[in-house]
Amino acid sequence: MRSVMLKAVAGAVLAAVAGIAAAQGFPNKPVRIVVPFPPGGGVDIVARLVGPKLAAQYGQQVIVENRAGAAGIIGTEYTARAAPDGYTWAICTLGNLAVNKHIYSKMTVDPLQDLAAVTQVVDVHFVMVAHPSLPAKTVPQLIALAKRLPPGDITYSSSGAGGAPHLGGELLQRLTGIRLTHVPYKGSGPSFADLLGGHVSLTFDSMLQALPYIRDRKLVPLGVLGPKRVAALPEVPTIAEQGVPGYELTNWFGLVVPAATPKDLIARVHGDFTKALLQKDIRDRIAAMGADAVGNSPEAFAQFWRAESDKWARIVKDANIRAN
Repeated sequence: MRSVMLKAVAGAVLAAVAGIAAAQGFPNKPVRIVVPFPPGGGVDIVARLVGPKLAAQYGQQVIVENRAGAAGIIGTEYTARAAPDGYTWAICTLGNLAVNKHIYSKMTVDPLQDLAAVTQVVDVHFVMVAHPSLPAKTVPQLIALAKRLPPGDITYSSSGAGGAPHLGGELLQRLTGIRLTHVPYKGSGPSFADLLGGHVSLTFDSMLQALPYIRDRKLVPLGVLGPKRVAALPEVPTIAEQGVPGYELTNWFGLVVPAATPKDLIARVHGDFTKALLQKDIRDRIAAMGADAVGNSPEAFAQFWRAESDKWARIVKDANIRAN
């Protein structure tokens, strides 16, 4: 028994020493930031804002790698199985970190067990936007229109089943009694492409993605999904303000690495990433696009992430949400 204990202690010491050594020599090759969604979505936008800052810090390439599919599951599982050497990171969302495991039986990893928290990257303000052809410009008008039309005539797109845009539509239907038809895509980029083309009527998505189209009057904002109005669209009321009490949904992005990554390397990645994220020009650009940079500690993000997973597990069960 004493021999076994000594071996265990020796193994822990060696792992700690290896982690310190790896952190001290890090990075000596390119770093990958996995985006589990197609180019053009909010996660991709943030990754490509921060990437060049990190590359300048490191004197190494920082490659943004889109591994899209299955509502973010493909990129999530890819990251969980990557070598825990500090060179593979992922920026994930509420959907693929805290919701997917509750609605997809095909997931082969548990994000909370197989990934390690580094930092919450941003809080993302969400907005419901419509194609200009939809004869509804406010939430009450949308509800009245949906009640006049056959159930399901109005369509809404999402980045995939279980993502925040899907949950936004499900929550509106649950609180108002209207029926919409959900049309899932493989990411926000293709979702917006079909919305802009008039192939679907609505979406519920981040201002990071929607704001340029709102400003160009290509899309019409019907309501903000969060608990209060946002500075980027001060004239647009919340959905709750417009007669749907209890409606509230906010999204977030988080930086994660494979679970076995040594703590010293996680600390190094955290320090480097938040240094880039919290530079004033990056914070200002993120704020102008409708989000707030966070950059909290790994411990604070892990606690928040677990609480979000527990909350959405209850909502998914109560609403009987299932992947299409």
